[in-house]
Amino acid sequence: MLTISDKKPAHDCQGHSRREFLKIGSLGFAGLSLPQLLAAKEQAAGSGKGYLQDRSVVLLFLQGGPPHIEFFDPKMSAPAEIHSCTGEIATKHAGVTFGATFPKLAAMADEFSILRNYGSGNSGHSYGRVVSAGNPTDAAMSVVYSRIRGANHPVTGMPTNILVKPEAVLDGLKLDSNFETGALPTLTQTGNLGSTYAAFDPSGGGELQKNMELKITADRLADRRGLLGNLDQLRRQAEVSGAIDGLNTYQLQAFEMIVRGVADAFDLTQEDPKTFARYDTSGLFKMEDLTRYYDMRRASNQLGRQLLLARRLCEAGCGFVTVSDCGWDYHANNNSPKNMAGIYPMGHQVDHAVSAFIADVRERGLSDKILLLVTGEMGRTPRRNGNGGRDHYGELTSLLLSGGGLKMGQVIGQSDSQAGRAIGTPYRPEHVLATIMHSLFDIGELRLDPSLPRDIIRVTETGEPIHQLI
Repeated sequence: MLTISDKKPAHDCQGHSRREFLKIGSLGFAGLSLPQLLAAKEQAAGSGKGYLQDRSVVLLFLQGGPPHIEFFDPKMSAPAEIHSCTGEIATKHAGVTFGATFPKLAAMADEFSILRNYGSGNSGHSYGRVVSAGNPTDAAMSVVYSRIRGANHPVTGMPTNILVKPEAVLDGLKLDSNFETGALPTLTQTGNLGSTYAAFDPSGGGELQKNMELKITADRLADRRGLLGNLDQLRRQAEVSGAIDGLNTYQLQAFEMIVRGVADAFDLTQEDPKTFARYDTSGLFKMEDLTRYYDMRRASNQLGRQLLLARRLCEAGCGFVTVSDCGWDYHANNNSPKNMAGIYPMGHQVDHAVSAFIADVRERGLSDKILLLVTGEMGRTPRRNGNGGRDHYGELTSLLLSGGGLKMGQVIGQSDSQAGRAIGTPYRPEHVLATIMHSLFDIGELRLDPSLPRDIIRVTETGEPIHQLI
């Protein structure tokens, strides 16, 4: 927590102490509204870095391995032990069907693109292989972006790389100190780029809970303009004095956010109640009915709120938001229900939350500004096992993309008759990384930046973009 206080233990006329006058969640009156932040973001776009495309990425990572057949390639013509156990539903594309738990997405299939010939090439829970795409830095895509863009937005102070776990949006739930939903560090691994560019985790754990105090005199706290000016002066003084040098990454990012007034972006209560309700998935099911893993049971049904927070963070200047959703390990081996019964409520949750996000972003005029990706670390075996579940499989993996200036409304590629292999050359994580880089940067200009290390430049040369999207 960041506390701004007076140097003297004075009280005001109502008896309130100014000893702890402002804390990180209560600076909204002095900060920028989200529309102002958007304007500031546009103003800063490209300042000093002409290759920036003024776009953000939201990566929804379904941890455990979502079954690609039950998602977007149901293969109902295949034998019963292979085809989608949920059946299929028609989409807006003639002759194209999705798994039946995705009616909302099926009805808006012209607003996003899916790949049926993408595979992670990973048959285990090796998150790092997928998110780093084997690039020379061994860092996650989000970390590569932060290294190029800078750890904080130059105007708003918002961290440019943020991880949103379910516990970041749990309302009023007091968490145990050991509570963790299982978002493994490799999901946002820093490789050889260093901790400066690590994902900022707003869920309240670790260093973010450490208190920082900034001393401001009482008379300067009395008016907003004085406060804003003093905060700006405070920041300059901290830089000159070297005080900032002693802060770790999380403390520095908290400092940047508070002095620039963007803490409100993390507060979902400031959303219109109708918008909040549109996203909310908290009442769809109980995670304890679907998994034996205690940590995951404590954080069920938060995906809608996570995506709503992701949209707010993008508006406030974050360039890469990783949303972690757990519980997709579908062996049906007593840790998850037999016959993949969990796909019904969990599939509906993804359908509800992702369709709400796509529609909301469109209505706000941000479809070109925000690129959404939905995937996991692998797919699931075409043939179901003896318990009716599907095991690890890396040849084909679900992948949905929406927005970001790419070509939407496509079903790219196809699988064979049993959804086991791509017909033709499959796309891999390096192609996804190249596509993201193409959306976020002018690659030709980026390669000319002498301030970037060679490994970063080599990332831009890793893989070719998915040409149907460009």
